Amino acid sequence: MEICYNNSVIGTMGAFMNYIDRIKKLKNEKKITNDRLSELTGIPLGTLSKLLAGISDSPKLVNIVAIAEALDCSVDYLVSGEPKNTNNYTLSSDEIALVESYRALDGFGQELVKMVIDKESERIGSYGSPELSGTAVRKKAETKILSHISPKNSRIGKRSLLLYDLPVSAGPGVYLDDATAESINIPDNEKTQIADFALRISGNSMEPKYHDGDVLLVENCESVEVGELGIFILDGNGYFKKYGGDTLISLNPEYGDILLKEYAEAVCCGRVVGKLKRK
Repeated sequence: MEICYNNSVIGTMGAFMNYIDRIKKLKNEKKITNDRLSELTGIPLGTLSKLLAGISDSPKLVNIVAIAEALDCSVDYLVSGEPKNTNNYTLSSDEIALVESYRALDGFGQELVKMVIDKESERIGSYGSPELSGTAVRKKAETKILSHISPKNSRIGKRSLLLYDLPVSAGPGVYLDDATAESINIPDNEKTQIADFALRISGNSMEPKYHDGDVLLVENCESVEVGELGIFILDGNGYFKKYGGDTLISLNPEYGDILLKEYAEAVCCGRVVGKLKRK
């Protein structure tokens, strides 16, 4: 059912009943009686009572606005259920959804979003001149952004990748949360294009193939096959190991297997697809 606005009324009865429910909900939360709401809005108590009882199916818009102001909410919220925006900006529903999506990302994802914003700001400064508009601006922006952040659409020769400064352990576990990252340039080829981020390892448990200080190329994924190398979080500690099904295995025979059943939480956060050559 559509909700129709005009100079005096708000539309259909079904939408109106939802509107009544939201007014009653806010009244209860704020502990406001009908008498008090009448005083705050200037709406006669009899008119207000009929409105809240559903007797009047054509409430005046001026009364809706007054009720919204008294209950400290927006007219949109009363009519459609759109949540109140509590910041100093007027956000569209798409913008609110973007903010919520950003908050749900992990540290890597949020850093990537910030990188895009920085590059877009730079693009506006570089390409925002009056003589450039429409398609020309978009093409230049797409080229610049994709060359910086997209593994699958990067520029020839080099591409950018986030390198996490905090080492993932190839020996004892170390915490991965709150890791900082920096953007590095790596060769752009079929092998490196698979990688979504990079991690520097420490320790010797993955020798002789991987050494202390090596930079791993990691594909972001939630699981790996038995026998594949991955990055794992066990009770908050990060490990670089070979997946053995119910164990994590070191390549160095001096280190024993890690039994996954001994940990309350075991999460895979990436598949190791290679490493960068040392300079």
